Amino acid sequence: MKYKCVIVDDEELARELIETHLSQLDEFELVASCESALEATKVLASNSIDLLFLDIEMPVLKGTDFLKSLSNMPKVIFTTAYRDYAIEGFELNAVDYLLKPIVFERFFKAIQKFLESVQLKTEEAEKDEASLSTDFVFVQANRKNIKIQFDDVLYIESLKDYIKIYLKEDSVMTKYSITAFNELLDHRFLRVHRSFIVNKDAISAFTKHDIEIGKIEIPIGNNYKQQVMESLISS
Repeated sequence: MKYKCVIVDDEELARELIETHLSQLDEFELVASCESALEATKVLASNSIDLLFLDIEMPVLKGTDFLKSLSNMPKVIFTTAYRDYAIEGFELNAVDYLLKPIVFERFFKAIQKFLESVQLKTEEAEKDEASLSTDFVFVQANRKNIKIQFDDVLYIESLKDYIKIYLKEDSVMTKYSITAFNELLDHRFLRVHRSFIVNKDAISAFTKHDIEIGKIEIPIGNNYKQQVMESLISS
């Protein structure tokens, strides 16, 4: 499989450098190299694109504004000479943020992040498909096997060797690692922190820092932010 790419940058030398880097990677196909966001709009309208290399500071239409205007947003790696846009780029769920001039080693690291994000999405889809036939799990607590209906779960918290499962009307403590328990859950559940899993159906609000379930605020771990934002925004 080849991943289709588009480069958008008003600097010809910058476009040529990315083209050179891409030419060394067999699994990527360059569909177009555009000097403006307006030109790229026409390309994206007629092609299914997997990855966009996007400059930010461009005449007429900035890269960030262009990205916000897209209804079907591809994965994006920002390429810019300005550090000031890093936060905005992160909030737009960019795969990576490359500062010019872009050396191949740093470019390749960004490509690896893209491939990992694609693999993660594939694994999540496979997990969702496999979990459609089950909507409960049994756990041991108080010398009994207790049936936990996924619909009743609000969130799960890790407490050393145990997890606490918070339900709509109750809670259950059982000896389980949160990583192992996460494998038993279906598409409704999302790992948001090393110590927390949440039921997406129970979320009442979220920011890039935390998730609210009723009056409870659950932190989003730094290592989970991109995955969490992608999952919640696409839900």
